[in-house]
Amino acid sequence: MDELRHLWNTETVWLNTAQYGIPPATVRAALDAHLDSWAAATADPAHWWRGTGLARERLGSLLGVPAGDIALGAATSQMLGTVAASLPRTATVLVPEGEFASVLFPFLERGVRVRTAPLERLADAVGSGCDAVAFSVVHAATGAVAPVGDIVAAARGCGALVVGDATQAAGWLPLAATGFDVLVGTTYKWLMTPRGLAYAYVAPALGERMGSPGAGPAASADPGALFADRFVPAPGARRFDTSPNWMAHAAAVASLDVLLGVGVERVYAHDTGLADRFRARLGLGPGGSAIASVEVPGAHGLLARAGVVSTVRGGRTRVAFHLYNTVEDADRAAAALVG
Repeated sequence: MDELRHLWNTETVWLNTAQYGIPPATVRAALDAHLDSWAAATADPAHWWRGTGLARERLGSLLGVPAGDIALGAATSQMLGTVAASLPRTATVLVPEGEFASVLFPFLERGVRVRTAPLERLADAVGSGCDAVAFSVVHAATGAVAPVGDIVAAARGCGALVVGDATQAAGWLPLAATGFDVLVGTTYKWLMTPRGLAYAYVAPALGERMGSPGAGPAASADPGALFADRFVPAPGARRFDTSPNWMAHAAAVASLDVLLGVGVERVYAHDTGLADRFRARLGLGPGGSAIASVEVPGAHGLLARAGVVSTVRGGRTRVAFHLYNTVEDADRAAAALVG
C-alpha cells in the first residue's frame, strides 16, 4: 500500500481501527469543504442530499448490492431496532455468547426470547423454533470471523432470518450482503468516517414486510413533502432511512472511493498479512483476521510506551491493522511485547 501512504500522517502507530479509523486526507478535504460552505452560509442542501445518494451508491458497491437495497441511519443498534420491532414478541432469536451489545440489546428490548450458543457452534444451535439468528460477522473483542456460510445454511434450512453486523468486517473482509436478510454496520471504524453514519442492507422480500417505526421525511417517497398528512414509504430500503447526517455522508463518499479504488481483496491481504505477521512474532498461528487479541501481561502499557495505540477488550489486548499500517508497525508492536 505504499502508493497510499501519503494519505495519512499519524503521530502514533495506530493499531486501534477496531475502535475508530483514521481518515485519509481526501476525507479531511471533503469535511473541510463541507464546513467551509456551512460556515460561509453558501451551502446548498440539495448538494448535501446528492452526497447522501452517492454514499448509498458507494455502500452498495462495497457490499455487492443495488443502492436501492441500502438504508442509511445513525447507529447499528438503531437499524437493528427496526428489525427487532418487526418480530412478534413470541419470536426466538439466537445470538452468540458474548455478543456485542448493539446486536443483543435491540432484541432484549423487544422482549423476544433470546437464546445463546458459542460462536463456533452457532450453526449447530440453529433449529426448529428459531425465528432469527443475529451475530457479528467479526467479533469486536477477539477478531474471530464467524462461520457465515455454515450459519446461513443452517438458518435457511429452518426458515430463520439471518441478521449480521458487519461493523468490524466491512472495509477489509470481502462480503456478499445478499447472503443475509439484513446486514448492518457503522462506518467510523474500517470505513474511516466520523461517527454518526450507519447502514443496513435489507433484502427486498423482507423489507416489504417490515414497518418503519422511525419514519420521517427521509423515509418517505417524497422527502420534500415536509407537511404531508400521511406516510407514503419510499421504494426499497430507503423507507428505513433516518434524517441524513450530511457531513458523515460526504466523508463516506471520499473514504469509500479510497477503499473501492484499492479493492477489498487487496485490503484483506494487506490487513490480515500484517496481523498474522504480528501473531507469528508472538508464536501464534495465523488468525485470518485484521484484528489480533493477545494475552500478554501488561501488553497494553508496553505497547503504549513504544508509541503503539491498542485497546483492552475482555481482559486481553486488542490490536487492529488497516491500510495506513506497515510491516514496520507490526514489527514494532511485536518487539514491544517479546523483545
